[in-house]
Amino acid sequence: MAYLMPPEWAAQDWLWIGFPHLADEWPGWLEPAQVQIAAFASAVAESGQEVRLLVRDEANATRARQLVSGKVRLEQRVYGDVWLRDTGPLIVSAGEARSAWRFGFNGWGGKYLMPGDQTIGAELAQDADLPLQTSAMVLEGGALDGDGTGLVATTEQCLLNPNRNPGMSRTEIEAELSRTLGFDRVLWLGDGLINDHTDGHVDNLARFVGPNRLIVPEATGKDDPNAAIYAEATARAEAFGVEVVRIPSPGLITREGVIEPASYVNFAITTHLVVVPVFGSPHDEAGVAAIAALFPDRETVGLRAEAVLAGGGGFHCASQQMPKA
Repeated sequence: MAYLMPPEWAAQDWLWIGFPHLADEWPGWLEPAQVQIAAFASAVAESGQEVRLLVRDEANATRARQLVSGKVRLEQRVYGDVWLRDTGPLIVSAGEARSAWRFGFNGWGGKYLMPGDQTIGAELAQDADLPLQTSAMVLEGGALDGDGTGLVATTEQCLLNPNRNPGMSRTEIEAELSRTLGFDRVLWLGDGLINDHTDGHVDNLARFVGPNRLIVPEATGKDDPNAAIYAEATARAEAFGVEVVRIPSPGLITREGVIEPASYVNFAITTHLVVVPVFGSPHDEAGVAAIAALFPDRETVGLRAEAVLAGGGGFHCASQQMPKA
């Protein structure tokens, strides 16, 4: 059976979002991260799309209810980190039917292993009445970004990392992406952003915004730590025949002297709304405007996400969409 993973701008039935609950993962930032994730969930729900916000326990649910719109639906689940882009199900279509894939998950290369993260994807798929298929290949959803035509972008830093699938060659990985998710063309970018805990997920570096159309940040100052990474990604994409649109980078963002992998590219596309993470950078307004220009059929909003970033991700990382059949 031939599968195809729909692009994220396709219509969605709902959006799963993870609500932060682990103080150890958000030292000093848990409560503001909860506020920012709640604002994200509420914005999507108020736009007219169903949101299913996962909460870990009753105390977590009580906190969430204090923060979110009444239109947000809460679901109590066992999960570790909130990054459902990586631990949730990847939905594909085969004609009019939908099904879900779950791949091997090893805590982002063995770095963060938490109870529930290896099982939450299967549970969500089964509760959605989707046929579930599995692959032994270790893969996180944030490591991929597709354009809906069979073209996918990823990074060598992540997918070829020996902490993921040391026994698989590049060719074998490409074959498994084709068999499971319908990706028959792979754009291999190089490294992801500096200090990205995921080993360079592509959803923080480059995203498709249309068939064969990819956005990549552009350095906004001489101190931009990822300038060379952006330039290489652009060169590789253009050499592959992909149209590249440049958008501003947030520039140098640090926390306690450490470079943060801040990126406007980690936006979430929903049926009616695009939500862009912003960080208090002087480039926030330009970054949101650049992305808004690429989605004239949707409203685009920028929401603060520096506390979410303190836990290692952004709005795209914390969510996973259910495409319409």
